[in-house]
Amino acid sequence: MKAVIQRVTEASVKVDGNIVGSISKGFLVLLGVMEGDTEKEAALMASKIAKLRVFEDSEEKMNLSVTDVDGEILSVSQFTLCADVKKGNRPSFTPSAKPDEAKALYERFNAFLLSEGVRKVETGIFGADMKVSLLNDGPVTIIFDTDIWKRNA
Repeated sequence: MKAVIQRVTEASVKVDGNIVGSISKGFLVLLGVMEGDTEKEAALMASKIAKLRVFEDSEEKMNLSVTDVDGEILSVSQFTLCADVKKGNRPSFTPSAKPDEAKALYERFNAFLLSEGVRKVETGIFGADMKVSLLNDGPVTIIFDTDIWKRNA
């Protein structure tokens, strides 16, 4: 499972010109589900994101999590994060999970975020053509890949 986490002051996602999800201060999370990912990776990813300390404390140090600042998360599924770009110039998306599996794990991931104490989790529409808008704060952008934690286990 892969994620791009962007600290934002606001973010929204539109489908067919209509806003389907929007947040104020918090994270925009672009989530890619890989073939072979399980609920264990979804839970681990949600826990790591909920506890990621990149919001400033009273001393202007990045020391607070999204839950510490009562922040929100906009979670958007993005299979293109799973692209294999080793050969040629056209990415292959075969490493991404099959749509039914990916959707189920994406939904579990969002539920895990709530269980980790995130106040509000908004989403896009899985598989839709989405237009994402954000105001990146910092900018702060972090990339997570559950393979990192598997190797160190």
